[in-house]
Amino acid sequence: MHDNFWFETQGIPALAIASSEFGQAAIAQRTALGMNDARYLLVPHPIQDATDAEMRAKAHHALEQIIKALTEN
Repeated sequence: MHDNFWFETQGIPALAIASSEFGQAAIAQRTALGMNDARYLLVPHPIQDATDAEMRAKAHHALEQIIKALTEN
């Protein structure tokens, strides 16, 4: 979320992407930063031990949501 904050304050659309395990942390951080509208996307947990193929599948599944989040006003 801190990177989101920096990019958004520079006028650059940003989207934080995290594992579903960190949804509450994303909400808490964007609130603490005063950016309640900061965009984030949660992908299925776990990430750390996912294989390359599993990560590609997660990315493929999330791609449309990522593009939509970054291009909507």
